[in-house]
Amino acid sequence: MHFPDDDTGQILQQMHEQGVDLTQLHCVDFFLLFEQQAHAQGFIDALAHAEVAPKASLSTCPDTGVFEVKASITMVPEYELINNMEAYLESLADKHNGYGDGWGMLDESGAEQ
Repeated sequence: MHFPDDDTGQILQQMHEQGVDLTQLHCVDFFLLFEQQAHAQGFIDALAHAEVAPKASLSTCPDTGVFEVKASITMVPEYELINNMEAYLESLADKHNGYGDGWGMLDESGAEQ
């Protein structure tokens, strides 16, 4: 498989080399950051209304106090789909004074990749 030479492509390349079947459905986690809890909650509410990410959780970074929303979406981790979803979620987060902070998938041991 060939992957583009950017962050998403490099992550997918690494997963492929580790034996992850990138043609199957996986839970892909997208991370969005917010300075204020009310903005993060507004983003979660907008996600629920859009029915895009049925699983979204809110946590606080203990070091920075920034609020992090993890939007989990079951999808085939294909390069273009990930980029499109990341762009959509970032545009929605921007409307709630937030910004994207990447994506990842849990490996079989439960560690984020």
